[in-house]
Amino acid sequence: MMNISALAIDLDGTLLVGEELPEAHRRAVAEAHAAGIEIIIATARWRQMAERISALMGIRKPIIACSGAQVYVPEGRDIFDHRLPADFVDAFYKLCNTRRCMVTVALDNNVILKLDAPPDQSRLPEELKWEPQLQAGPHGSPRAATVQGDDVVDIVSKDLRAEFVDSVNIYDAVGPDGKLVLIVTAKAASKGQALLAACQYRGINPEQVVAFGDAENDIEMFKVAGASVAMGQANDLVKSSASLVTRANTEAGVAIVIDRILRTGSL
Repeated sequence: MMNISALAIDLDGTLLVGEELPEAHRRAVAEAHAAGIEIIIATARWRQMAERISALMGIRKPIIACSGAQVYVPEGRDIFDHRLPADFVDAFYKLCNTRRCMVTVALDNNVILKLDAPPDQSRLPEELKWEPQLQAGPHGSPRAATVQGDDVVDIVSKDLRAEFVDSVNIYDAVGPDGKLVLIVTAKAASKGQALLAACQYRGINPEQVVAFGDAENDIEMFKVAGASVAMGQANDLVKSSASLVTRANTEAGVAIVIDRILRTGSL
């Protein structure tokens, strides 16, 4: 029987349904936390968004953000921080600025949202700032970026992936709206290496971690954790990389596994 000390849980497509935290998932995670199991949020999104979800569950623990480019701890500092290389950023920004697309770029404390038309800023989180064009330099070096839009996604997947294969990770994922999103980080950034850093910080043996995820960027985390759970709607590659496949996120898949762990002590 596996001695489970921590759960590392992805957000989009795993703990969340769209932008919402289902009550079954909120309850199960809160109960695991109350039972003494560490909870580590591991998301492709930025740190502030993950903090808000953690607060809904009464949790203040290390957060793996930006698809493993950042590990942020409750003391208000980073223990793991990798930035996209400048040459890639220049090429990526030039491409996105000439095409219709939606891009988010995670920086130190702000997240730039590139859209062709201005959104209603009053409905955006405080840290999310709209800009019609991406600019290298003024806001610092990005940790991660996401891009959505068929034309740009196709070019990034084919051309930029090949050109920057040695310095950049480019993962396919499904966004909150169900559309294909590309997630981009530096090569040294991964949820696996970030999980190792978070475990070292908390004094946790990675073999005692169960990782939950639904996308290709979760696979490196699966490799590090002692056991892993793929969501029911994940693709075949993600499912084949996991120890267990649960129900979809829309069917309380995370809660089903956590309830079993709390009841039996194992998967």
